[in-house]
Amino acid sequence: MDDALSEFGRRDWETETDLESVRFAMVGLGWWTREEAIPATEQSDRCETTVVVSGHHDKAEDVAEIADDTATAITYDEFHDGAATDEYDAVYVATPNAKHLEFAESAAEFGKAVLCEKPMEATPERARRMVETCEDADVTLMVAYRMQTEPAVRRARELVREGAIGDPMVVHGSMSQDLLEMIPNPDQWRLNPDLSGPGTSVMDLGIYPLNTARFVLDADPTAVSSFARSTGDAFSDVPDEVATFQVEFDDGTLAACSASQNASQSSHLKVVGTEGEVSVEPAFFDRQNRKFALEVDGNRMSLDYKQVDQMLEEFDYFAHQLRTDGDIYPDGRHGLADIEAMAAIYESADEGSVMEL
Repeated sequence: MDDALSEFGRRDWETETDLESVRFAMVGLGWWTREEAIPATEQSDRCETTVVVSGHHDKAEDVAEIADDTATAITYDEFHDGAATDEYDAVYVATPNAKHLEFAESAAEFGKAVLCEKPMEATPERARRMVETCEDADVTLMVAYRMQTEPAVRRARELVREGAIGDPMVVHGSMSQDLLEMIPNPDQWRLNPDLSGPGTSVMDLGIYPLNTARFVLDADPTAVSSFARSTGDAFSDVPDEVATFQVEFDDGTLAACSASQNASQSSHLKVVGTEGEVSVEPAFFDRQNRKFALEVDGNRMSLDYKQVDQMLEEFDYFAHQLRTDGDIYPDGRHGLADIEAMAAIYESADEGSVMEL
C-alpha cells in the first residue's frame, strides 16, 4: 500500500525536456480560453500564444493585449482565409461544439496540428469528418481531455493496470454544477442544441466520467442506457437538465454515471475491483484540492498531493508529443468513440431502451 502511493509521480509521459516551443493560435476567446488556456501557455516553457482568433476584431485585439503584446489578432474569416499562418504551429479550438469542425478543417488545410476542446463536435457525423480530414492531411489531432494528464488519474490507471484492486467490476462517476449561477444567461450556447449538440449535461459534464473511466480502464463502451429530464424553464430546449447513464465496457466492467447542469458543484470517480477500490474526489473540476485513495482488503490509505495546473499539463503533453513525434492517446478516433457513445445515451433516454454500440 505504501509503495503504491509513494510512486505517485508526475509526467510519466515525459522523455525529453529540451524542445522547441509550440506556437498556438487560440480560436474562440471565451472565458475558458482567456482565464485557463492562455495563462497555461504563459506559464509553459514549451508553449506560447502567438495568434488570437475571434468573431470580432476588437475582442481579438483586447485579448491579444492580455496574452502578449506581440500576439497577432485576427477574425474567424481571416483565419479561414489563411492569415498569419507563418505565426503559429498549432491551433487550440475552443468555440461552441458545433463550430469545432470548420476550424479543424482550415487548420488541416494549412498543415497545422489541432488541439480541440471536448466534446470534439456536436454529432458523430461531424466528429468523423474532423478525424478523416486531419488524417488525410497528416496533421496531429488531439482532443483536450485534461483528466488524462492529471497525475491522480494517471496513477489510478497504473494501479488498475497492475491489478492493485483485482479485476475492475464497477465504476461510479458523477459531475454536476450550477450552470446558470456561473453564467447567468439562459440564452448561452450550452443550452442551444444548434451549438451544443443534442443536450447539455451529458455533452458538457457527463463526458468527464465517461472518458475518464475509458482512460483508467483502457476500455471502450459497447452498450449504454440512460434516463434524463428537464423541468426548468432555462432547460426547455435540451432534454438533460439532469441525467443518469449506465455503460457496459468491452472488458466487462459496468459504469453508473450522473451529470447535471442544475445542481451543486460536485464530482467523483471510483473504480471498484474484486480486491479493492481506487478513488479520486473531487475528481473533475480544475484547481481543486483532490484526495486520492486506495483501499485493498479493508486497508485504506489516502493521499493529499500537490495540485497541478491541469491546462498546463495538457498543453505541455500536447507540445511534447508533437515535438517528439510521440503517439497521442486522446486522438481523434478516441474522441469520436465518446461522441458516438453520447449520441447513444441521448437516444436511449428518448426511446427508453438499451443502445448497442
